[in-house]
Parts: sequence; structure tokens; C-alpha cells
Amino acid sequence: MTGDPFVAHRSLLFTVAYEMLGSAADAEDVVQETWLRWANLNTEVRAEVRNPRTYLVRIVTRQALNRLRTLARRREEYIGQWLPEPLLTSPDVAEDVELAESVSFAMLTVLETLGHTERVVFVLREVFDTPYDEIAAAVGRTPAAVRQIAHRAREHVAARRPRVRVSRAEQEAVVDRFLAAVRGGDLRELLEVLAPDVIVVADSGGLAPAARRPVESARRVAPLLAKLAEMGLDYQAMPMWINGAVAVRFDLDGRLFAVVNLVIVDGRISRLYSVLNPHKLAHLDRRTHLTR
Repeated sequence: MTGDPFVAHRSLLFTVAYEMLGSAADAEDVVQETWLRWANLNTEVRAEVRNPRTYLVRIVTRQALNRLRTLARRREEYIGQWLPEPLLTSPDVAEDVELAESVSFAMLTVLETLGHTERVVFVLREVFDTPYDEIAAAVGRTPAAVRQIAHRAREHVAARRPRVRVSRAEQEAVVDRFLAAVRGGDLRELLEVLAPDVIVVADSGGLAPAARRPVESARRVAPLLAKLAEMGLDYQAMPMWINGAVAVRFDLDGRLFAVVNLVIVDGRISRLYSVLNPHKLAHLDRRTHLTR
């Protein structure tokens, strides 16, 4: 039924849930739970819903808050570093600068440092421009309390996220330089394209070989990358669009092995977020439509 409000807003609901949770699998579960609640409304009750979009976002928000509490316990037991689940997106997402920034790995990792309610309020207010009274109804707080939470979350995020916006052309140029250096084992070029204080964070969940703590500085990271060309591995490295930005896909023996998301500042790579956990790479066989 193309006229069903749930169908019309499904991409939005997934985007909201994903930004709140950082997990595509959990976001899909939340959207499915929202669908069940919507489908179970009788015709009379559904007819009384004046704004289906607001109603559905409210359900997603409440389900996401419940899921965040479950995820917090799960992540306490996670092996090594935890990173968001990457999404295969189209280059068009980058055209909506605010959407691309909100789903970037840099932003999602900052959102992980917020409390559950702070994260939900920030996403609804700053990304989706939801009115305070609607947020208050969704999270069970007063509008005045929500304003305070939003202010606190905004300051927290502003102090931690990269402040430099990078054009699509610059992203592609830096990634091309990085790939050429990795493929050629060019240590000097790697030291040029990596920021001196670059940090690599790897998420394997204990299911793939990876450092369990961040690796810092170009002088440590560059030699590790340069050695890939010397190891005789049957691997391919290629660009792909992940979370609205150019990232790098690594295939080993013909199979997807890792996705590396990059943060670029002043023409150099300041962060590399490497996802190797095979469970988190499962969604990369299909493109995800994100929308505000």
C-alpha cells in the first residue's frame, strides 16, 4: 500500500533509528517494531492520528531508547573497540551536507559519548529539527527539560566533532592519494597523506585480527600500512561510498574483509575507523536510502 504513512516514512524512520543507535541491524528491528505497533492500531484509532509522521517518529524514539539500554549492556561485554555499523550509501547523500555530517563516523562516534536521552534529543532536534514539545512527548520530559538537555548535548558534541567540512572533490582526492600509497607500499607518501597525530580505531569484535586499542601517530600507522604491499596478500583496496562519504573497502581473497572510514582535516587523514567485524559488514551488499 503506497498510501500507507508507514511506507511513506520508512526511510526516515530508519534514518532516525540508525542515528540514535549506530547499528543498522538494531535500527531495522526498531523500525519493524514500529510497523507492528502501527499495523495493530484499529482503523478508528489510526484515523484519529492527525500527524502520522510525528506519531511514527515518537514510536521509533521510545523503541530506540529501550534498545539503547540493551545495547549499553551488550557493549560492556564487547571485545575491543566498538564502532558504528557502516552503511553503503549513494554519492547523493553527500549533497545534503547536514545529513551526511549527521551519519558520518566522526559524528556517530561522538554521539556514542552522550547519555541515552541526550543522544535521542540531539538527533531529533539538531538533525531532524523536531519541535521541543514533540520531543518532550516522545521522551517523557517537559519541553523546558528537553531544551536544557538539547543545550547540554549541543555543547558536548560541538566540543568533540571535527569543525572542518570537506568537499566531495577533496575527499576523493585524499582517498586516491591514500590508496595509491597503500597499494605501492609508499611509506613517504603515507607519511604525507596521514596527519602526524592520526589515530586508527579498529573494530573486529574479536572475530578478525585487529588492534584492540587505538594506534596513534603517523610514524606508527604508516609502516603498518606500507607493509601490506610486502606481505604478498591477495587483497584489493578500492573506494566506496559509506555513510555519505568516500571510504575504502578492503577485499581479501575475493571477499569483503574491512571497511575503513576516514576523517579528513586540512587535506590529511586525521582518523581511520576500520570495521572488520563480519556481522557489521553484512548490510554492505545493498544500498541504504537515508533521508531527513
